[in-house]
Amino acid sequence: MTPTAARTALDVVDWRRRVFALYDAVRAAPDPETGHALWQRGRDDLLAHHPATPVLADDRAAFGGVPVAPYDLSWRFEVELQPAEPGGFEFATGTDGVVPFERIALVELPGVGSLDVWRLTTYGGGLFIPVRDALAGRPGGTYGGGRYLVDTIKGADLGTDGEAGTIVLDLNFAYNPSCAYDPAWACPLAQPGNVLEVEVPVGERSAGA
Repeated sequence: MTPTAARTALDVVDWRRRVFALYDAVRAAPDPETGHALWQRGRDDLLAHHPATPVLADDRAAFGGVPVAPYDLSWRFEVELQPAEPGGFEFATGTDGVVPFERIALVELPGVGSLDVWRLTTYGGGLFIPVRDALAGRPGGTYGGGRYLVDTIKGADLGTDGEAGTIVLDLNFAYNPSCAYDPAWACPLAQPGNVLEVEVPVGERSAGA
């Protein structure tokens, strides 16, 4: 590994360490709104200043943070993981080869719709829940490829209860994947079972909004 490649790898490790710490602080916050404010500040700081940021070098000087709607508790859910039809997909990345995903459950968000829950079946495992809503790709809306709610391998995790079989899904924390800032990134995006017919006006908006 070249010195440059080693430094890049260490930067990515540090990015993930900071994301895990950020979500740990969010879960420990006294209330979801306070946690959301911590999350927004932490995300903006990482995107603006961290060496592993996906924000393009030419865009960093003008980067003033990602547009985020005010917190709305009505978009927070703690829902049961329900049985789902077996299924899966494979995603080809430029650095990690082909990454396989297995559908392990679905969740019902009252008044919003259902979302598939995916598990990465390679080393380390992890849960992954993307979402694409009716604002995706619209001017001033959300990122056209969809956003992420849960990606436990990279620390994005608001909490689960293994005994109860539930997971916290708060759409106020929906965030843009790295490819929203740099098209060179390869990002697994929302599958058909993760597309909602309703508008989700909370969470991060399109990076160019």
